[in-house]
Amino acid sequence: MAQAVLAVGTALVTASGCVWYVPALVDLRAGADRPDSRRLAAAACLTGWGTAGLVTVLLSVVGTWWPVAGTVAAGAVATAGLRVRALVRRRDERREVARQWAALSPGPPRHGRADDSARDVFAALLGSALAVAAVAAAVAVSPATGGGIDWLVAAAPVAVAGLMLVLAATHARTTRRGPAPGRTRHPS
Repeated sequence: MAQAVLAVGTALVTASGCVWYVPALVDLRAGADRPDSRRLAAAACLTGWGTAGLVTVLLSVVGTWWPVAGTVAAGAVATAGLRVRALVRRRDERREVARQWAALSPGPPRHGRADDSARDVFAALLGSALAVAAVAAAVAVSPATGGGIDWLVAAAPVAVAGLMLVLAATHARTTRRGPAPGRTRHPS
């Protein structure tokens, strides 16, 4: 009587496991459209649930526990082996993808120079700072201001020019550094 109850329980659990083994079956049927690691994981899933189904049949038919225990052990070893292979293959696939992304990301700047966009930004900010300083000097010595230099009129544009030079230098420095060591530029 105990084996019959266990067989019914195993059958119900196996039937409700369709949320795992049906998608795994779809992954296997997709073939080369799925990565190798995913197909190996699907094979491990199907092996485990197939073992549960076989145990259900054996519990219904066989009167002793030895064939059932042997089937469970063999199925568990096969499932674990396939799952480990899937994990190893997934790690290898991730390494390969990381290598491919690293090959696509730009390397260090040539001859220790920042890239062209950083130089363009620095030149634009430097030019803007010089233009502001020139306008400030022209306003300070213009006849409209009485020919004298009003320190407040001259100090504000010069402060803005100094701030722009600091921003330009900071931008050039951060652009030259690039990503932190050990990190690659790729989307997650």
